[in-house]
Amino acid sequence: MAPERKFFVGGNWKMNGNKKEIDGIIAFLTAGPLDPNAELVCGVPSCYLDYCRQQLPATIGVAAQNCYKVAKGAFTGEISPAMIKDVGVEWVILGHSERRNVFGESDTLIGDKVNHALSEGLKVIPCIGEKLEERESGKTEEVVFSQLKAIVDKIPQDKWDNVVIAYEPVWAIGTGKTASPQQAQEVHGKLRQWLSDNVNAEVAQKTRIIYGGSVTAENCRELAKEADIDGSLVGGASLKPDFIHIVNASQ
Repeated sequence: MAPERKFFVGGNWKMNGNKKEIDGIIAFLTAGPLDPNAELVCGVPSCYLDYCRQQLPATIGVAAQNCYKVAKGAFTGEISPAMIKDVGVEWVILGHSERRNVFGESDTLIGDKVNHALSEGLKVIPCIGEKLEERESGKTEEVVFSQLKAIVDKIPQDKWDNVVIAYEPVWAIGTGKTASPQQAQEVHGKLRQWLSDNVNAEVAQKTRIIYGGSVTAENCRELAKEADIDGSLVGGASLKPDFIHIVNASQ
């Protein structure tokens, strides 16, 4: 991680938790101690966004795990950036591989969602990553560059400070398989170079690119040492007290 990029950890709770369990998570996050030089954001199920924003310390951010591409309307089951902001939440995760692969969201839809969320004043964690068969057939760069382009094309030039890109190789999410620090760094470095070539050098240098995919208290420090890995997006491990070690991985 470069010193000008603040270490960033996202805890994606996915479809997990009830109020009792969430109270437990809030308790261990509040107790910490958390590295004051790291930025922490928790991705919370939508029905608990308001509760978590009220209960978590103000120093810990809260994110929705999805939102739609318009402000309101006849879209049953969806929530809008305006609604997310109305309950005091500042972040949203978009384009997670589960949205892409379980719910069939396209690159185009994700780009539109990113554009609308940023235009409404939310900060966004857009996710990209290749499947196992894509990696094994040598298509990693082709896939992640295509996904990234669909997002980058929809990011207004003055909104880059509100974007944290998450690279999550799909084959490593929840499988116990982690990209080695070297494998992850290789892709992160290429993503940063792509940003330099296709946006500009300043955006490439300033934008945080975080890694997701079976990040644990055991492997987080090795990942954090790599030059272009600026933090992590953590799934199941963010529900457990050991998550503190992941937040503090850059200390």
